[in-house]
Amino acid sequence: MMIVVLSLLGIGMLFETLGVVGLYRFPDVYTRMHGATKCTSFGSIFICLGAIAYGILLAVEGQSVLAVLSLHVLVALLFLLVTNPVGAHAIARAAHRSGVKPKLAVVDRLEEAGK
Repeated sequence: MMIVVLSLLGIGMLFETLGVVGLYRFPDVYTRMHGATKCTSFGSIFICLGAIAYGILLAVEGQSVLAVLSLHVLVALLFLLVTNPVGAHAIARAAHRSGVKPKLAVVDRLEEAGK
């Protein structure tokens, strides 16, 4: 069971690392936010699943006091899964309303020809 816990934590850390790489690699606020939000959401899911599995492992071993960890992590995960996309949407909307353009914007020449 400990292999499952360590595997989930490792996968979570991999996604979190990819989110950090996305913040450095991507050229503008929209792509940075997309990469960071998606990767940190998945990373947090796997890290929380690892913590839940660890709490279940402790409960099986008879340490019921630490088994409450699973419930706390589940509640934190639910809040994270709600607030992460909402925060990203708010940042994207604020950037759009402030006039921030994507770095490599696609220009639709057909739309301009129709005017």
